[in-house]
Amino acid sequence: MGTRLELQDILVSILGSANVYFQPPPTMSLKYPCILYRRERINTEFANNLPYKHKKRYSVTLIDSNPDSLIIDKLLMLPACIFDRHYTSNGLNHDVYTLYF
Repeated sequence: MGTRLELQDILVSILGSANVYFQPPPTMSLKYPCILYRRERINTEFANNLPYKHKKRYSVTLIDSNPDSLIIDKLLMLPACIFDRHYTSNGLNHDVYTLYF
Protein backbone atom coordinates (compact mmCIF):
# COMPACT_ATOMS: atom_id res chain seq x y z
CA MET A 1 0.00 0.00 0.00
CA GLY A 2 1.04 3.56 -0.56
CA THR A 3 1.82 6.41 1.76
CA ARG A 4 -0.56 9.15 2.82
CA LEU A 5 1.26 11.62 0.58
CA GLU A 6 0.70 9.29 -2.39
CA LEU A 7 -2.99 9.22 -1.49
CA GLN A 8 -2.94 13.03 -1.31
CA ASP A 9 -1.53 13.18 -4.86
CA ILE A 10 -4.20 10.77 -6.14
CA LEU A 11 -7.00 12.80 -4.56
CA VAL A 12 -5.60 16.07 -5.97
CA SER A 13 -5.50 14.43 -9.41
CA ILE A 14 -9.11 13.24 -9.10
CA LEU A 15 -10.36 16.63 -7.88
CA GLY A 16 -8.33 18.58 -10.42
CA SER A 17 -7.26 21.17 -7.84
CA ALA A 18 -5.21 21.47 -4.66
CA ASN A 19 -8.34 21.74 -2.48
CA VAL A 20 -7.58 18.43 -0.75
CA TYR A 21 -7.20 18.65 3.01
CA PHE A 22 -5.89 16.04 5.49
CA GLN A 23 -7.45 16.46 8.93
CA PRO A 24 -7.99 20.23 8.56
CA PRO A 25 -8.48 22.24 11.74
CA PRO A 26 -12.03 23.60 12.24
CA THR A 27 -10.77 27.16 11.81
CA MET A 28 -9.40 26.51 8.31
CA SER A 29 -11.23 28.24 5.46
CA LEU A 30 -12.02 25.65 2.76
CA LYS A 31 -12.37 26.26 -0.97
CA TYR A 32 -15.05 24.26 -2.79
CA PRO A 33 -15.29 21.78 -4.32
CA CYS A 34 -12.91 20.03 -1.98
CA ILE A 35 -11.98 16.68 -0.53
CA LEU A 36 -11.41 16.19 3.19
CA TYR A 37 -9.85 13.00 4.46
CA ARG A 38 -8.68 11.53 7.73
CA ARG A 39 -7.24 8.25 8.91
CA GLU A 40 -9.78 6.22 10.87
CA ARG A 41 -7.94 3.05 11.74
CA ILE A 42 -5.31 0.55 10.67
CA ASN A 43 -6.29 -3.05 10.03
CA THR A 44 -3.54 -5.56 10.70
CA GLU A 45 -3.42 -9.13 9.37
CA PHE A 46 -1.39 -11.76 11.20
CA ALA A 47 0.38 -14.99 10.32
CA ASN A 48 1.95 -17.18 12.99
CA ASN A 49 0.91 -14.50 15.51
CA LEU A 50 3.09 -11.91 13.76
CA PRO A 51 1.80 -8.87 11.87
CA TYR A 52 2.55 -9.09 8.17
CA LYS A 53 0.13 -6.71 6.49
CA HIS A 54 -1.38 -3.36 7.42
CA LYS A 55 -4.17 -1.50 5.63
CA LYS A 56 -4.98 2.04 6.61
CA ARG A 57 -8.63 3.02 6.49
CA TYR A 58 -9.50 6.60 5.61
CA SER A 59 -12.74 8.51 5.66
CA VAL A 60 -12.87 10.62 2.48
CA THR A 61 -15.51 13.34 2.07
CA LEU A 62 -16.23 15.16 -1.17
CA ILE A 63 -17.89 18.55 -0.56
CA ASP A 64 -19.42 20.16 -3.65
CA SER A 65 -22.28 22.49 -4.47
CA ASN A 66 -23.15 20.23 -7.43
CA PRO A 67 -25.23 17.23 -6.29
CA ASP A 68 -24.37 15.45 -9.56
CA SER A 69 -20.62 16.05 -9.42
CA LEU A 70 -18.52 13.93 -11.79
CA ILE A 71 -15.97 13.57 -9.00
CA ILE A 72 -18.32 11.10 -7.26
CA ASP A 73 -17.77 8.48 -9.97
CA LYS A 74 -14.02 9.13 -10.08
CA LEU A 75 -13.72 8.41 -6.35
CA LEU A 76 -15.77 5.24 -6.72
CA MET A 77 -13.23 3.95 -9.26
CA LEU A 78 -10.48 3.87 -6.64
CA PRO A 79 -9.56 0.34 -5.50
CA ALA A 80 -11.03 -0.55 -2.09
CA CYS A 81 -13.29 2.53 -2.04
CA ILE A 82 -16.84 2.16 -0.71
CA PHE A 83 -19.58 4.80 -0.73
CA ASP A 84 -20.83 5.31 2.81
CA ARG A 85 -23.43 8.10 2.86
CA HIS A 86 -24.63 11.42 1.46
CA TYR A 87 -25.87 14.45 3.33
CA THR A 88 -26.29 18.18 2.79
CA SER A 89 -25.13 20.93 5.11
CA ASN A 90 -25.12 24.69 4.55
CA GLY A 91 -26.26 24.18 0.96
CA LEU A 92 -23.31 21.89 0.16
CA ASN A 93 -23.45 18.22 -0.78
CA HIS A 94 -21.25 15.85 1.23
CA ASP A 95 -20.45 12.39 -0.14
CA VAL A 96 -18.57 10.21 2.34
CA TYR A 97 -16.47 7.20 1.35
CA THR A 98 -14.44 4.59 3.17
CA LEU A 99 -11.10 3.99 1.47
CA TYR A 100 -8.43 1.42 2.30
CA PHE A 101 -5.02 2.60 1.15
